[in-house]
Amino acid sequence: MRTKIYSAISLILALSGCAQLQSTKPGTPVADVIKQFGKPTTACRNQDGTERLVWSQQPFGHYAWGTDTNKDNTIGPFTQVLTDANFDVLNTGTWSDERVRCEFGPPANIQGIAKGNEQVWAYRYMQFSAWHSMMYVYMGPEGNLANRHHPGPDPMFMRDDR
Repeated sequence: MRTKIYSAISLILALSGCAQLQSTKPGTPVADVIKQFGKPTTACRNQDGTERLVWSQQPFGHYAWGTDTNKDNTIGPFTQVLTDANFDVLNTGTWSDERVRCEFGPPANIQGIAKGNEQVWAYRYMQFSAWHSMMYVYMGPEGNLANRHHPGPDPMFMRDDR
């Protein structure tokens, strides 16, 4: 029963306004996008003065759309950021907690683990566009620097009757 409720919530979120963000044309004024879809979940200032904006369905949805603004305060193209390919960017360079949040939006949850005293950020997403999954991003013992990540099944969609 619980799985059916969560599935219904996910379907409603997927069909809600955020699903149309990806259809918004680059060059649309940021104010128009916010007027239509509401404030972004995450807004981060880039070094060049532009902004990184993310509209996320976390903690229960599996999608988040991100865009960068232009200097004329219009948006660039939207991309679905919670994908296997996009999570692969964590394999390059140094990823602070702020950089992870700016790229993917807020996680569905943050938990600590005893071994290694690490924080783990968990993002709900559709692995390979097919499976309800979580991407676990380990933020190290200080909780501020990603040091590894891996996918796993989404506990919200695991059956209780096994």
